[in-house]
Amino acid sequence: QIQLVESGGGVVQAGDSLRLSCAASGRTFSRYTMGWFRQAPGKEREFVSAISWSGGRTYYADSVKGRFTISRDNAKNTVYLQMNSLKPEDTAVYYCAGDPVSGNPGVEYEYDYWGQGTQVTVSS
Repeated sequence: QIQLVESGGGVVQAGDSLRLSCAASGRTFSRYTMGWFRQAPGKEREFVSAISWSGGRTYYADSVKGRFTISRDNAKNTVYLQMNSLKPEDTAVYYCAGDPVSGNPGVEYEYDYWGQGTQVTVSS
């Protein structure tokens, strides 16, 4: 079991960058596929990105491909989401999630553990 705490959100202008962090507690973090999801006001939560336990495989939603980069540091029990060229439509609460069995990385129900979320607001 792991607990997840996101940080790094904020208010930025279009074109700016932010780096989100997700710190995990628990000894088994390195075995988990880790994902980022987001939920905009009035919308369903959607997949953003995921990374395999080793970091060798990464996955991105089409809407963020080429702008966002996911990475992890298993020694620090932390996963990151570097967000560049931010757009107003990236405005959302961003959630970190952990999947202990490496199911479909883009599917929300595969993830057993969730953080509380961090707000990202991008103004035009």
